[in-house]
Amino acid sequence: MMCIVLTTAQKRAIGILRIKFSSQIKICIKLRMNKKTVIVTGFGPFGSHAVNASWECVKQLKKIGLGDDIDLFIYEIPVEYSTVKKQVPELWNNHKPDLVVHVGVSGVAKEITLEQKAHNKGYNRKDVQNCIADDECCVQGGDECITAGLNMEIVCNKVNVTNCKAKTVISHDAGRFV
Repeated sequence: MMCIVLTTAQKRAIGILRIKFSSQIKICIKLRMNKKTVIVTGFGPFGSHAVNASWECVKQLKKIGLGDDIDLFIYEIPVEYSTVKKQVPELWNNHKPDLVVHVGVSGVAKEITLEQKAHNKGYNRKDVQNCIADDECCVQGGDECITAGLNMEIVCNKVNVTNCKAKTVISHDAGRFV
């Protein structure tokens, strides 16, 4: 149950509304309390790419939205190991999201690739600051491999039976770059 402190004037106004729209007020309060929080990130420029397509896609998603029952937050993350290590945990702590999606690009992928697993070691490619990850590790002391909480096979199958022009595939190795 949610408690709100109201002034006398606000109480009177709500009392009048409650008489006229009692069920609508209850529904509105219920929807606000059940909203899901989703964070979607894209990456900033890197290498010869002055514009990162991942960030451009994420900005379009914000324009389209995910529905009234989703609080969508988007962020552009620089292609820097040090920034990623700081900013991603802050996003989790600040928003307490129900879902986080990191959108990236690949010069070799021919389909939309849904990553089922990611690895913690082997990050030896230089970022935009010409640095590699500390000890070539994503998260010091973290698990060697993490698996997404979503079953990507189900997601992939659902997308592939739609009218979407792009095909989706599953990867069990997210690669070793920011």
